[in-house]
Amino acid sequence: MERKHYKLPFLHLFFIFFTNHLVTCQLDYKFYDDTCPDLTKIVRYGVWSAIANETRMAASLLRLHFHDCFVNGCDGSVLLDDTSTAKGEKNALPNRNSARGFEVIDNVKANVEKACPSTVSCADILTLAARDAVFLAGGPLWPVALGRRDGLTASESAANQQLPSPFEPLENIISKFTSKGLDIKDVVVLSGGHTIGFAQCFTFKQRLFNFSGTDQPDPALDASLLKGLQILCPNQEDSDSKLVPLDTATTNRFDNAYYTNLVNNSGLLQSDQALMGDNRTSSMVLNYSKYPFLFSKDFGASMVKMAGLGVLTGKDGEIRKNCRVVN
Repeated sequence: MERKHYKLPFLHLFFIFFTNHLVTCQLDYKFYDDTCPDLTKIVRYGVWSAIANETRMAASLLRLHFHDCFVNGCDGSVLLDDTSTAKGEKNALPNRNSARGFEVIDNVKANVEKACPSTVSCADILTLAARDAVFLAGGPLWPVALGRRDGLTASESAANQQLPSPFEPLENIISKFTSKGLDIKDVVVLSGGHTIGFAQCFTFKQRLFNFSGTDQPDPALDASLLKGLQILCPNQEDSDSKLVPLDTATTNRFDNAYYTNLVNNSGLLQSDQALMGDNRTSSMVLNYSKYPFLFSKDFGASMVKMAGLGVLTGKDGEIRKNCRVVN
């Protein structure tokens, strides 16, 4: 596959990120060069295999990384199974029956353990997997600093409280981002991850039939899109879990079509379309709809920021042997 057009963006991103204090003060781009030199090859092959088997997996891995980092930092806590004494994040409302990709991370971890036993954290594997998922779906490639360690706990209540919801007002979502040290630009940029993946009908059905309690559709939603969605997601309970592409234009390709959809009032989730209705964010949406390279560059930068949230390093945490359980 020809990918020459990504070489210059990658070099540009590398020199920006190499000096990123948030990450380099704790992590290292060469962390596993001596202890696990084939790590990136093992991860990329595992991700490639998973996406080749199911294209939707690219979005699932990206979302899994986001949901990990937003709950008490990028520590692999989202991967932990519930125990008899503790409820983890997998069954929190934002994750239940929707978070996916756990088996992919398990398989990659097993192969990494064969090559480099007790060396690479699940948190680092998930971070690399999300980066590679975006790249293999046609998106940008950015350098990932490594050295995260795995958390010893997970919290269902923290996941319920800290993860943004598609039902929340934009102001609430912005507050959740800023509480993590991210900013409004990161909200707009990382929302662009919705250029791939699917949403269940229940996450946007109120826009189709009963917007804000009016018993009418959302007047801002494009009329032709509305008609199609009402057929795909009829106003009955048995359609709640049906899947609809977040970006109907280029469903499986990571590009800037998400922003074009918002400009055309064709955003699927209300929380996405709200970006066009706020003066603080609408100009950025317009810019990203016009300049795909700008979106690619900024997406990589925001992902680096997010991947540095609340990381455990040094002797904190552990290196799990199985991503589902603490050692």
